[in-house]
Amino acid sequence: MDADTTTETGMISVPPGSVPLSDRRTRRQWVADVTSFRLAVHPVTRGEYERLRRLRGGTPTTGTPADRTPAVNISWWDAVRFCNALSEQEGLTPAYAIADTDEEEGDSVEWSPSADGYRLPTEAEWEYACRAGTTGPHYGPLDDIAWHRANSGEHLHEVGGRRPNPWGLHDMLGNIWEWCWDLYDPDVYGTYRVLRGGGWFDEHWSCRAGVRRRSHPTFRVDDVGFRVARSGTG
Repeated sequence: MDADTTTETGMISVPPGSVPLSDRRTRRQWVADVTSFRLAVHPVTRGEYERLRRLRGGTPTTGTPADRTPAVNISWWDAVRFCNALSEQEGLTPAYAIADTDEEEGDSVEWSPSADGYRLPTEAEWEYACRAGTTGPHYGPLDDIAWHRANSGEHLHEVGGRRPNPWGLHDMLGNIWEWCWDLYDPDVYGTYRVLRGGGWFDEHWSCRAGVRRRSHPTFRVDDVGFRVARSGTG
């Protein structure tokens, strides 16, 4: 089934379905059902991140509101707080309740699935949207759809510079790794969260729809950012 056309500025309505997931380390495989949701056409840019900071009285950074490169050096905590701030700015119900400010404890954030505000995609939503009905490791020839180590010049690129997937989503592979909501493997890695997509410095084998990585929710680096989702289609 095809995704709907853009339903609001910068977001695509993704139809319900299911997606097979796997973990290379544990060799576990499972199938996840996905309900309809909305996903941003591209990762949050430095410009979008900076504009919201300025609207909310934050200290200006070196970024400019016109910057279309992805916002990077963003921790999972930064991404969650951005989602809530953007929801409040647009009069939506924040998706996350943050119990305290101890960033070492990622489980101090609770997600309300019924909230209409912005949030991070789940890992299943991310892979389902990335694949967009395709079944291979990529949704097209990698050089056409992704910035990776062999074609990026070893630097970040503006969003939307490569061909989108069949549902109109750009940069699902390459350019930056994207935070997802999910814990990676709490029994082994505690509060570590899932990263998906591959980045501008990664070899081609890391830029595949099924590749899973993880990091601590306070981790910040120059090839990690995020894109926003919203529940439902209305």
